[in-house]
Amino acid sequence: MARSLAERTAGLVSNRETPSASPFVFEATGLIKEYDDGRVKALRGVDFKISEGEFVAIVGPSGSGKTTLLQMLGALDKPDSGTLTYRGKSLADLDDDAKYRANEIGFIFQSFHLLPTFTAIENVQIPMFESRQSRSARTARAHELLKAVGLEQRVNHFPAKLSGGERQRVAIARSLANSPSVLLADEPTGNLDSENAAFILDLLVNLQRERRMTLILITHDRIVARRASRAIQMTDGRVVFDGEPANIPVRS
Repeated sequence: MARSLAERTAGLVSNRETPSASPFVFEATGLIKEYDDGRVKALRGVDFKISEGEFVAIVGPSGSGKTTLLQMLGALDKPDSGTLTYRGKSLADLDDDAKYRANEIGFIFQSFHLLPTFTAIENVQIPMFESRQSRSARTARAHELLKAVGLEQRVNHFPAKLSGGERQRVAIARSLANSPSVLLADEPTGNLDSENAAFILDLLVNLQRERRMTLILITHDRIVARRASRAIQMTDGRVVFDGEPANIPVRS
């Protein structure tokens, strides 16, 4: 009998306890970000707090500031003013942004971002290349992750030979390679058909629940957002709602 999704994903991520000087994983106060010499105001005073193990959907139309915010959480960008902390430490003052991303954060993107000349198992190993793991340990870890997302028969396939849903499963496996405590997902179902989108969303929800990971998912889809435990709605760079996903207001 095939194992259930929960059985396959159990053990994918470590249950490590990360020491923290703050009760919050992320805390933002007055975040402002502008581009094009101030003509584009991406964030206009954003405040929020995210606790350990929360599943938060950040909802809003294109241009609302969702992706800018996610980039800041992943230390890919910095605010012009305001503060953003990770476990009580300012992300703007990190000594090594790349180390933070490699050790603490797993990224999942709408466009998968797989290297086309690498096989599935090689793509999953990419985040581990800077670690001290042996080649055999990296390969074993990648096999484990691909098996858990149902791709044990596709490990040596190149991205061009995989469906969209399979590519996203490879991307999810890659995001878990270094056992991050936080997953940042930017429209992870946006390029998928309804069946594959449902599978990917179930997979992410299961990972978050089983391992009590912090999952922050960007979406414009209110149906996807309702799978989260909390929704933050953004419009024109501002937070306009923060609460139960079922209560997200319909905005004209």
